[in-house]
Amino acid sequence: MFLNRMPRFEVLGEEALATIGGGWERLAQEVGVRFDHPRALELFADAGQTVDGEVVRFDPGFLRAQAATAPATFTLHARNPARDLTIGGDAMVFGAVNGPPFVRLDGERRDGTMADLENLLRLAHMADVIDTPGRNMLEPGDVPLDIRHLRRSLASATLTDRVWSGEASSVEAAEDCIAMARIVHRGAADGPVLFANVNVNSPLHYDVRMLEGLMAYAEAGQALIVTPFLLMGAMAPVTPPAALVQQTAEALAGIALAQLIRPGTPCVMGSFLSATDMQSGSPAFGGPESAFGLYASGQIARDLDLPWRSGGGTLTASQTVDFQAGYEGFNTLDAAFLAGANVCWQSAGWLEGGLVTCFEKFVADCELIDLLTAQFTPVEVDEASLAFDAHVEVGHGGHFFGAAHTLERFRECFWRPTVASTENIDRWTRNGSLNHEARASRRWKKLLEEYERPPIDEDVEEELTEFVRRRAVELGDPIE
Repeated sequence: MFLNRMPRFEVLGEEALATIGGGWERLAQEVGVRFDHPRALELFADAGQTVDGEVVRFDPGFLRAQAATAPATFTLHARNPARDLTIGGDAMVFGAVNGPPFVRLDGERRDGTMADLENLLRLAHMADVIDTPGRNMLEPGDVPLDIRHLRRSLASATLTDRVWSGEASSVEAAEDCIAMARIVHRGAADGPVLFANVNVNSPLHYDVRMLEGLMAYAEAGQALIVTPFLLMGAMAPVTPPAALVQQTAEALAGIALAQLIRPGTPCVMGSFLSATDMQSGSPAFGGPESAFGLYASGQIARDLDLPWRSGGGTLTASQTVDFQAGYEGFNTLDAAFLAGANVCWQSAGWLEGGLVTCFEKFVADCELIDLLTAQFTPVEVDEASLAFDAHVEVGHGGHFFGAAHTLERFRECFWRPTVASTENIDRWTRNGSLNHEARASRRWKKLLEEYERPPIDEDVEEELTEFVRRRAVELGDPIE
């Protein structure tokens, strides 16, 4: 977890911020949001909102009032207390890539497997800059769909000691994940121990599966990240201000529902705002529109006093670990830092527009996070840092390699990369002329060699394993 105390980069003036505020209130009031669940509709109706079939139209001020009942900051408890996470304020937490069905490693692209997911969890545990593996760093295609949440949660709870994310796509899966989190913590944690990402079926629509998950986690007092998924030109208008209006209305509608279910439910206002290539129809990531969307999303969330999630991360449309993947990923990640994101999702391993989890890009992205956390750490300015005595010692025309000031600090005075090369051309050639992807391949393999499974109470692990086996039988896909 990183504390980002640098000034925020704000692109909206007071008038523009107010215009967007009026825009999302009008959209929510006049067009409304569709909810495919009778309980959601009943709760909104009881709260005095206009319900027309499955569409809810919100009174001005209602969404703001509901958002005000959610905490501005909260703590997520890990089974290792040293890994607890503060959400909100200056805190930034980084989650790995989540969702891809395909994996890429050593130049091969193929369907993901459970073994791949387990190795990615080990990498997430070894990467100090990754605070949570999230829910599904990779979809394991060799595990039946109805029990994937069980296998993923068991692996997350045992192969790492970090906060992990539950499944939100059905009430059964949500309740299973909540039950497993309770086994891990045995009721000892005072506050949420689990979070779930709820995606809006944009535009302006919550489907029944996401609503089941949202309601289950809210009832259990666990944290929710409510995230519209907006590709401008496809699921949102092409102009960034219109997309920001839609994003805010959609996110606040879900947060309002969570507060009606359980006032004070920890909620994060989600953002995933990118452009569409209007020639091909494919998603485009890492462009200026995405960066602007992040800057503005941060302002809007701070105006509402809500923690917020950035859509990236290190997003890219590139098919491989190349210059495009680097600059698109950096542009999105840097924007999240500048905008003061509290939860930075898809931070390591995202490739090919989110279709692929790449091992090489995972460690390359971790280096970018490490670089930016160093870059966004304020430099201490005091008499010692001015190094006057070093000038006295070296004098005119000398060098500082052997100066006392240097010798006292040389081991930690500068940031050092783990993948990038600073070798001269002769040494680089002698060492095999490895490019960035090849060095990243070496890096992830070394991390896996060094991995040690974090300790877990034997009784807890046995109870978790038995729970997973029993539920798998009940769901019709026994685990051998």
